[in-house]
Amino acid sequence: MDASWTGTERSHPWPVAQAAGPRREGEEPKLAMHGDEKSDLAIVAVKPANNPGRPDAERAEPRAGAEGNAAQQRTRRAQDRISVSQALDRIRKAAKERMKERFTALLHHVGVATLRTAFYALRRDAAPGADGLTWQDYEADLDRRIEDLHERVQRGTYRAQPSRRRLIPKPDGRQRPLAIAALEDKIVQRAVVMVLNAIYEEDFLGLSYGFRPGRGQHDALDALVTGIGNTKVNWILDADIRSFLDAVS
Repeated sequence: MDASWTGTERSHPWPVAQAAGPRREGEEPKLAMHGDEKSDLAIVAVKPANNPGRPDAERAEPRAGAEGNAAQQRTRRAQDRISVSQALDRIRKAAKERMKERFTALLHHVGVATLRTAFYALRRDAAPGADGLTWQDYEADLDRRIEDLHERVQRGTYRAQPSRRRLIPKPDGRQRPLAIAALEDKIVQRAVVMVLNAIYEEDFLGLSYGFRPGRGQHDALDALVTGIGNTKVNWILDADIRSFLDAVS
């Protein structure tokens, strides 16, 4: 049996240190999980053409180097997605086939490709956290930063930074506190979620819609309407805990 899957109960600890024994290489989620990348257009540098007689609008041609770099980046990102998707499929298969086993030594699945994929899945216009880093700042030296982050995660020396507190006005005049994580913390969080989703998705029932990839409140409402229309219903309970997210630890 693979040492990464041991025990007799469904439990999902996340060790800080990397466990020994046979491991599976980390990789990334499927293309469907990254719909926001459709608007991620490559910026190609241009230089004036050598024909001064043509209008300015026609005198720009792409530099070969910039075009090649953009193509190389797209190729690598596609390879990352395939690699991570394959790794997550292996985790998902193990979770489905061995429902009662304990999952351990998952940290090695958070590889360079997983972290890089998590970075490109982040919102490019998100407000910076306590580190002050924007998405564009991080991308400017992405390879070095991701390699360094991966080394710290695997070594057990990575530490999350304090979140930046921001107050968001509410319609009733009150303010809702919002914690903005540092960019690297967002990357690690999203990478970890990729791995955990592959496990927990096999445990969820079909009627569960909260905080699941590819599902939302509108899907839940559609299912509710269908259920009420096709089944005899005596009671419908609608409950909301006042200011729950404002007060929860």
